[in-house]
Amino acid sequence: MKRRSFLTAAAAATGAGLATLSSTAAANDLPTVRWRMSTGWAQSLDTIYGSAQEMCKRIGELTGGKFEVRAFPGGDIVPYAQNMDAVSNGTIECNHVLSTAFIGRNTAVAFDTGLAFGLNARQHNAWIHYGGGLEKLRELYAQYNIVNHVVGNVGVQMGGWFRKEINTVDDLQGLKMRIGGIGGMVLSKLGVVSQQIPPSDIYSALERGTIDAAEWIGPYDDEKLGLNQVAPYYYTPGWFEGSASLTSMVNKDAWEALPELYKHAFTTAAAEQTMKCLARYDAVNPTALRRLVGNGAQVRFFPREVMEACYKASQELWQDLSGNNPDFAKIYSGWKEFQEEQVSWFRVAENALDGFTFAAVARASGK
Repeated sequence: MKRRSFLTAAAAATGAGLATLSSTAAANDLPTVRWRMSTGWAQSLDTIYGSAQEMCKRIGELTGGKFEVRAFPGGDIVPYAQNMDAVSNGTIECNHVLSTAFIGRNTAVAFDTGLAFGLNARQHNAWIHYGGGLEKLRELYAQYNIVNHVVGNVGVQMGGWFRKEINTVDDLQGLKMRIGGIGGMVLSKLGVVSQQIPPSDIYSALERGTIDAAEWIGPYDDEKLGLNQVAPYYYTPGWFEGSASLTSMVNKDAWEALPELYKHAFTTAAAEQTMKCLARYDAVNPTALRRLVGNGAQVRFFPREVMEACYKASQELWQDLSGNNPDFAKIYSGWKEFQEEQVSWFRVAENALDGFTFAAVARASGK
């Protein structure tokens, strides 16, 4: 039995090795290509920026070093807000971003990251690959000379750090919050003054009282910014990004000029990070949250009336955007049908099992 297992493992390893050797040998006959990848992330964020670096490294491995993509920290090449334009006009070959930051160009790009109260990470991935999502997004981005690739997901986010408690919908009125994208548009309908502030400036803005609240990503990344030191209340859930899918926008001309092997290497590395990035966040967030609570963070759940008001505002916003933007309307109808189908299945299986298991494990562990 042991001999059979060994032979099976050896055959698998040999096959993987031959595939690598084959791709390397093929790459030896191809040109050397060097790309720059502008990201929206500080180098200290070993999760999200680290994922971009891993993807670039993997592309090099799959092509014997002939296709080199180098990731740059946010702001090193262009400011975050210019990432889409920089790829579109060919200033850089590709980027690594959350597309919702660019809704000023076209609100429909929000589907690429995920809508408020939308699909979770698994459902989003299903929509992309088997629900027509990728085709619709490719058509959208083609207007901007861009080919989009899913390159990761940070999962459901936290609701943000607040200097005061949120007990009613009225507490949102006039609240100054660092939140961009679609979430900011939803909250604006409820009286929140949404602001887009770079991650490096969030701490000082909260400390000075320039803003009253801020959302970033989740426990592991938020801890690095030290936000618990200046805003004690840590709210959940991050309804505005239940699935924050990461994107690499690629200049269409640069993409079409690539040899087929290099295209396969890029898409393979992107698919690997789509899985690994989310896995990394799931692995590191629990202990990070425990440390934050140990250091004084007070976890709060948004009151039901606040959640219901935000949900209602989000549905009104989708109708507004559909009426004002044909691109948004074209994607929304199919996306909504897909979400309804997913909800009907997840309520029967996933939600029923998770709800019971989570409660049982929590009771047994005392956590």
